[in-house]
Amino acid sequence: MPKGNRFRHQAYTDAPPEAPHHVLTPGTPPPVGSSEFRRRMEEVGAALRAAGVTAVYLADGSCVGPDAPRVLARIARAFPSAGPVFRRLIRRAGLAPKSVHYSEGYARLFESALNPPGAPRIPVRLFEWSNENHHLGRADGAVRLIRRLASLDPQRRHRVLLWGHGHAGNVFALATNLLGGDGDAIGRFFDAADVYYRWPLARCVDIPFWYRVRELLLGRGRLPADVKLDVATFGTPVRYGWESGAYGRLVHFVHRRVAEGQPLHQAPFPPEVDDVVEAVAGDYIQQLAVAGTNVRPAIAAWRARLADRRLGCLLERDLGGQDPLDRFRAGTIIPEEGTTLLVDYGLPQDGLDEHHAGHAVYTRPQWLLFHAEEVAKQLYSAKARQAA
Repeated sequence: MPKGNRFRHQAYTDAPPEAPHHVLTPGTPPPVGSSEFRRRMEEVGAALRAAGVTAVYLADGSCVGPDAPRVLARIARAFPSAGPVFRRLIRRAGLAPKSVHYSEGYARLFESALNPPGAPRIPVRLFEWSNENHHLGRADGAVRLIRRLASLDPQRRHRVLLWGHGHAGNVFALATNLLGGDGDAIGRFFDAADVYYRWPLARCVDIPFWYRVRELLLGRGRLPADVKLDVATFGTPVRYGWESGAYGRLVHFVHRRVAEGQPLHQAPFPPEVDDVVEAVAGDYIQQLAVAGTNVRPAIAAWRARLADRRLGCLLERDLGGQDPLDRFRAGTIIPEEGTTLLVDYGLPQDGLDEHHAGHAVYTRPQWLLFHAEEVAKQLYSAKARQAA
């Protein structure tokens, strides 16, 4: 999307995308912790250091967060034929396996593998947000991310690699719109959410960091630290647009398996029960968690609910009166911006409750080396630097 995106939402269409996209079939990776794994991860670390990367932030998505049961329930209602499958996932959503998340252990493995003794250290940190599946939840995540970036040492330059699973990628997209937006667009965003962080009658601010970030973006126009962002998303459903002036490079990983005669760029519709159980077409959560699958804040949380509705009017204004079912039929899985890697990870060897309809593959340690090498290639190789 162009500079000056101003929170424009991506359209849903079955037309072939113009953004670059490639099919990859990774080979069998070496065992995690093996000498080959360590050697190749150290090479990735060297590429990141050469590009000036100073930190990696890992973030999870809301499809495995506290709203997972209600998200899956909405998808189940949209696809009655697949209802039994999603209801089974709903029953187990509160017991999601650790492999669906970026754990502390995953972050430590990632960091230790990037940093051989004596090399300048690239920390790998977990970035936590509420994981709530609505506009306000993701907006709050974006504001929190900017607050975190603003706390970096202002005396040095920073190049941060954002690594986001599921809707965490949409948190990053909103953050780029805030960081690269003009005063009018930023003002409308904070005005829409005003009732959430400031009492409507007394006008007193009771979530101070929202107000501080608002003043930072409207007053100074940039972060106090010299920060450049690169972004890698993993199984992020197509939702918000990106502000191309607020990041360096962008790559998306999408678990995609294509049957004969099926369009590469389009998810199958409607999903068949057996196919979802075996993740035949890849990541069904990425395919289905599009606009219309939000879970609104509780009625009792009326300020959050009102702010979410107002943010929806801003963030989904471009969708107009499109029927939600038409969005599913479009099968849009490739974003309009960045390079998308359609990765065939193969059929899962575990059950539905473990692979979560193909959505858990991105956080498995066995694929860390593959992902790290592809991120280094797509974002930090000589070819990538020339294209930037």
